[in-house]
Amino acid sequence: MKIKSVTYSLLLGCSVCLSTLVDAQFRTRNRQTKLESFDEQNFSWGFFLGGNRVGYRLVQDEKFGVKDNANLVTSRDTYGFGAGLIGKMRINDYFDLRIEPGMQFLERDLYFNTQSNSAYSEGTLHNTPFTPITLTETNKVRKVKHTLVDIPVLIELHGDRWFNSRPYLATGVNYIVNLQSNAKNTEDNFQGVWRNTTHNFGWSAEAGVQFYLGKFKLTPGVRGTFIINNELVADKPETAPYWTKALNSAQTRAIFFVLKFE
Repeated sequence: MKIKSVTYSLLLGCSVCLSTLVDAQFRTRNRQTKLESFDEQNFSWGFFLGGNRVGYRLVQDEKFGVKDNANLVTSRDTYGFGAGLIGKMRINDYFDLRIEPGMQFLERDLYFNTQSNSAYSEGTLHNTPFTPITLTETNKVRKVKHTLVDIPVLIELHGDRWFNSRPYLATGVNYIVNLQSNAKNTEDNFQGVWRNTTHNFGWSAEAGVQFYLGKFKLTPGVRGTFIINNELVADKPETAPYWTKALNSAQTRAIFFVLKFE
């Protein structure tokens, strides 16, 4: 009985201590100890650094891009990095308007397993006759390098501060300029040149947590960006249907991990 009494006493004591700690935690959950008036500014600025994982959403042509229900063109996601500036305008206690222009450096790999398209060399209703070639690895692989100027305009919704942190969600639209698009290049895939559109439009969604430190606000976040227009610039009509004719569209899909400093 004595052991049980001691056990009950210990459990009771632990319960009281735990209850006290939890109560104190919730009673002080809105306590702000750093940068108390930071979010009351009408305008603020900062910068961000980040990494990205980028790929294409490909829609295959039913004749030249598909064989035996298998896609003949595939894209491999690759990783890159970026940096940019932040401008914020306060709307009210829960909403901010943000513009975050930046540059993204990335590369993607495309693989064309389209040798079977030689069967259409005599011409069809969809293509003129062409001289078939044997695709080497150089012909089959396109390493697509991009330097993007990305200008997202975002509406941010954030919760109340909890100690020195605050969660947020954001969404908005993007204007994206591809500085390495090759859109006006007179050569195409027959000469090994992959071409994309220069001016593009997309939308973004983002989530993260803002941390208030002694001198600045640090925000790690994850953003998805999705281009909505077709970025594909078609090969010349006389170029064999091993490359862009195997595709109806190509659209960028990107995931960014960002660190923001404000």
